[in-house]
Amino acid sequence: MTRRRVFLSILLGVFAVTAHAASPQDNDWITPAETSHFHTTPSYEQTLAYLERLQQAAPGKIKLESFGISPQGRPMTVVIASSDGTFSPDAARAAHKPIVLVQAGIHPGEIEGKDAGLMLLRDITVKNKYPHLLDHLVLVYIPVFSVDGHENSSPYNRINQNGPDSMGFRGQSQYLNLNRDYIKADAPEMLAWLKLWQTWLPDFLVDVHTTDGADYQYDLTWYTEDPHKLDPAIAAWQNKTVVDEAMPAYEKLGHLASIYLEFKDGRDPRKGIENFGSGPRFSTGYAALQNRPALLLETHMLKPYEVRVHAIYDLLHVLLDDINHDPAALLAATAKADADTIARAEDANATLPLTFKSDPTPTPFELKGYAFTQTHSDISNDIWIQYDPTKPQTYRIDNWNGLLPDLSITPPAAYVVPAEWTTIIDKLNAHGIAYRRIGHTMKKVDAESCQLDHPVWASEPFEGHLMLRSFTLRIEPTEVNLPPGSVIVPMNQRAANVAIELLEPQAPDSLLHWGYLNAIFEAKEYGEPRVLEKLARDMMARDPQLKAEFEQKLHDDPAFAADSRARLEFFFERSPWYTVQSVGHYPVLRLNAAQLAILGTK
Repeated sequence: MTRRRVFLSILLGVFAVTAHAASPQDNDWITPAETSHFHTTPSYEQTLAYLERLQQAAPGKIKLESFGISPQGRPMTVVIASSDGTFSPDAARAAHKPIVLVQAGIHPGEIEGKDAGLMLLRDITVKNKYPHLLDHLVLVYIPVFSVDGHENSSPYNRINQNGPDSMGFRGQSQYLNLNRDYIKADAPEMLAWLKLWQTWLPDFLVDVHTTDGADYQYDLTWYTEDPHKLDPAIAAWQNKTVVDEAMPAYEKLGHLASIYLEFKDGRDPRKGIENFGSGPRFSTGYAALQNRPALLLETHMLKPYEVRVHAIYDLLHVLLDDINHDPAALLAATAKADADTIARAEDANATLPLTFKSDPTPTPFELKGYAFTQTHSDISNDIWIQYDPTKPQTYRIDNWNGLLPDLSITPPAAYVVPAEWTTIIDKLNAHGIAYRRIGHTMKKVDAESCQLDHPVWASEPFEGHLMLRSFTLRIEPTEVNLPPGSVIVPMNQRAANVAIELLEPQAPDSLLHWGYLNAIFEAKEYGEPRVLEKLARDMMARDPQLKAEFEQKLHDDPAFAADSRARLEFFFERSPWYTVQSVGHYPVLRLNAAQLAILGTK
């Protein structure tokens, strides 16, 4: 980049900030962050006080509601804004207005979305700067999602961030990361959010963050889910609105934006970028399961806080303006996606990808970065990369962001969860999954069951769970008796993809993978060594092939050969005393269309 281009870039950035400066007559409505010249961000109490003032000043345009209570007893507040007092989901749907959910502070150290939102709501409601911005949509805005984490503020919560002076903590008060909790829904905050989601069923989600990692010229990066994870109608709307319209308009305001930058090697950006591996535990991945477009925004942590806040302000304004001008397109896309999901249940040949792999063919990408040096570190014994932000430099690198379907399944017509598995049923309730609860014993129900063997767990906990990493799976026909209270989960519902992610054992964020069902791999009855000694001899005497298998394992596996208990368990695990315990039997059953039809008549 030439010196002249650098100067122009800086000038545009200054313009983008100063364009938002408040005039003297607006002093009564200067936000707390603006008052401090963006050195600080307001406390949760100050944030709510400012929003309550806005509500009092513009009661027909803004309404505050509580949608939950944090573990430490703080109210979780949501702001509903519209130009004509459309303050309920029913009213929004009756008026054919799409619902846009914008959330800030899920990681409350990354809080630009809160301060940008206060400024934007002020400019919409009391300053009338954008009098028609919400004519044809309803804005549902969460200023701070993780309110306990927000109040756990410190200058030292984020080591690699340029302001504000003090910031919130990444985890909530129970040390859970809410942006890993969407599908498993452990945190009280997430359970409250899911109820809010089900109440409003937004048409578009925007989730505001601040990035970590490399240094580069962009003040904002963004991420949308790969088209292979989305209904075609959602993918098309997302590409047109975000990629083709919003981002070019945003950059015309003086900003520099890029797709999300996950470098394959943080020590050398020239090796290219790759997909960061989003899934249903994240906001955008969960929205994809719900047939909704979603946009992850990441301001660049090393840009001044004021620049980052205005970056979010401007992009939110651009996005809302685009949707307000063509609300029907968004409503049509989400309606089509929901209809497609429901109709899929009638197609016996339909498949659904559960996992994804990198597209082996990269695309070229122009990275607007900085010059850097790489030196060997005597401390880490690794490469230390150091950027020089005074020397902008453009690199042509490979973009490996594209994904392709990997493991796919044919969804069943329905799943069945036996009544005793209340943990699973509770999760269905949390996500608003529709099901039918049977009121009497159903005998001799034909279904498919899964036998899971050779489980391997993670070596350490993640988000409070010891996750199941891998297993072998065998699908078998079975005949079962279902107790009263068992639930039948049909797939002809708009939230079918969420149910599949929860219940299908191979889904990467299934309840099984999260470790909720680890107990099924535990044998409750066992054999004393002296008894197993005799059992082993009897079994080998009856089955020469088993004896040969045992001897081969002794030869091939030194660890097994050295473990006396494992040698005895080899025989116990192949005996009726073990198999009758149904170790590894996955409790969720699958029904095909014929089986579901029969069950519906019982």
